[in-house]
Amino acid sequence: MIYEGKSLTVSVSDEGFAELVFDAEGSVNKFDRQTVQELDEAAAKMASHGGIKGVLVRSAKPVFIVGADITEFTDLFSKTDEEILAWVGKTSQVFDHFEDLPFPSIAAINGFALGGGCEMTLACDLRVADTSARIGLPEVKLGLMPGFGGTVRLPRIIGSDNALEWMTTGKDRDGQKALNEGAIDAVVAPEKLRDAAMAMLKDAAEGKIDWKARRQAKTSPLKLNKNEAMMSFSTAQAVVAAQAGKHYPAPHMMVETVKNASSKDRAGALKLENEGFVKLAKTDAAQAQIGIFLADQLVKSKGKKRAKAAKQEVKMNAVLGAGIMGGGIAYQSAAKGIPVVMKDIKQDALDLGLSEASKILNKGMEKGKVTPKKMASTLNAITPTLEYSAMKDADMVIEAVVENAKIKASVLKETEAAVSDDTIICSNTSTISINQLAQSLDKPERFCGMHFFNPVHRMPLVEIIRGKDTSEDTINAVVATTMKMGKTPIVVNDCPGFLVNRVLFPYFAGFSKLMLDGADFVAVDKVMEKDFGWPMGPAYLLDVVGIDTADHASSVMAEGIPERMQKIDNDPVTIQYRAERLGQKNQKGFYNYGSDKRGRPTKAAADEAYTLMAGHVSERRDFDKDEIIARLMVPMANEAIRCLEEGIVDSAAEADMALLYGLGFPPFRGGIFRWIETIGLDKFVELADKYAELGPIYQVTDGVREMAANRKSYFA
Repeated sequence: MIYEGKSLTVSVSDEGFAELVFDAEGSVNKFDRQTVQELDEAAAKMASHGGIKGVLVRSAKPVFIVGADITEFTDLFSKTDEEILAWVGKTSQVFDHFEDLPFPSIAAINGFALGGGCEMTLACDLRVADTSARIGLPEVKLGLMPGFGGTVRLPRIIGSDNALEWMTTGKDRDGQKALNEGAIDAVVAPEKLRDAAMAMLKDAAEGKIDWKARRQAKTSPLKLNKNEAMMSFSTAQAVVAAQAGKHYPAPHMMVETVKNASSKDRAGALKLENEGFVKLAKTDAAQAQIGIFLADQLVKSKGKKRAKAAKQEVKMNAVLGAGIMGGGIAYQSAAKGIPVVMKDIKQDALDLGLSEASKILNKGMEKGKVTPKKMASTLNAITPTLEYSAMKDADMVIEAVVENAKIKASVLKETEAAVSDDTIICSNTSTISINQLAQSLDKPERFCGMHFFNPVHRMPLVEIIRGKDTSEDTINAVVATTMKMGKTPIVVNDCPGFLVNRVLFPYFAGFSKLMLDGADFVAVDKVMEKDFGWPMGPAYLLDVVGIDTADHASSVMAEGIPERMQKIDNDPVTIQYRAERLGQKNQKGFYNYGSDKRGRPTKAAADEAYTLMAGHVSERRDFDKDEIIARLMVPMANEAIRCLEEGIVDSAAEADMALLYGLGFPPFRGGIFRWIETIGLDKFVELADKYAELGPIYQVTDGVREMAANRKSYFA
């Protein structure tokens, strides 16, 4: 052993070949400051050794290196530009020092080699991967770009077009795809990885592989003539503009950096990379996306902890109600290996539920993501029934009948009588109080809310709602089952609308008030989509949710929180509902829906919607985009703050993830609390006060005023 650190070691064999082995404390290897420093020290030790013929870099863990330690970024990125530039410049030089060793190097890649881990392999002269490998540069997902030489080395190894596609999408590759694109030199079985890498390293040391020429290509300008460069980078700029849009600066910066660095050597190209990295580190998008990553880690960590504590394993589910939602839940359970009984009172409803599952599977087959065997096994795992007796062996029942408190209570009572004493019972309600529904049960401790979002197979979030009598054992078992079903659970406490819908309806109320004051719903949708970044504007979202569903839910919310969510007189949503304009479900709402000659779906603002509202709204006028955003987002933010202050949700990070996963909150904004903090708490209070006269949903709490005055943070 010629070097031994906490994260890596270097040993030299009798034949003169070194092995640099990453084996950090913990379950994975990552590039924290300690590891970077040890890599530099190890490279210096090898360079001065004198008798080394080559070095093999590998991991002693099931993964190679997962990337940089993101937890260090929050403090780092709060420093000055000069301090960040000094850090990234010094760190990237460590990879240069390794790359410049006076003998060949090879990376033996197993499992994940992402971000800094991928950049470590690129600093090697040769790369071999096993069949478990996943290789990529996902920094764009954090609002960043590679900072340890990735934008320099990858284009010079696989060409600028391929490299920019890797980096601007952040998608990783398996070994075979990476081999096809020229990023690695061989793919072997896991048990052959070390031997194959060592054999290739010996060939390089003996001159059978020209490793010096490979290294020279990585440290020289890109081999592109003027026309090739113009075509390559103009195409990349157009693709990024179309796919990423204006809210995500990172992919645009990558294209610009690789373009400007194409005529420079390694030192010049790295300088541009370092400067680009610093600019991105200071953007709101990077702060937001890093915040999402850390919040996601928190949510997953809490979920795993609860799942580990679960005393009851759910081996069979039952779903009550076989509509589109029930069918979606049944599909999700079956697709993830949990057999499910799907019960309804009507055969045509069961047929609809099975049809929903089949439709999802058929689409998967069309895309090549589902095999016929998988389709058959999934459908065979769903047992449709009209009888309660078929559920007697279920470990957990998910009620998904119509959103009506009396009907749900009746069904839940019947269910409790039909299942065993330890069967967990859940309600997939979106707004109705869990404590209220629990009154119909003899054993409320085994009951909780399990709120899925539509479409079930696509939406990651499941809200787990704890009632006042719900036991922790019940919550833990439901969280474990939710994760087994491939969903992200976030536990919240009971209140009308729980978390997601409770904060959504003030947003809808802000939209209705804005229309009553003369705003055009098409203009509002455009601002909220193009400028704020929502996947759908409020009018379009209401059509997708269902105007009838939204109107009913708003009545439930008004009953539950009358001091802020009372029904609005002449609410445009209610006006559409009374005219039986229900949204996409009957092809008419704020928009009319249809299809063109090629069968593609169409959406057009409905003249009928304007006519219906004409006698109830003010004369049409234009609103500034900032006012539109404020009048919709301030109510949502205020209600989210109340949920946190009341203990409905445990943390701002979990609230952000719930809105991201449940509503599609724009990722580049990081979530509702990250948006508030990006504005600044003092500025947010000032903004809300500007519209306070519009009603209680615009009026901030004393708690947020106090936080703003004391310069506190929701993420401290």
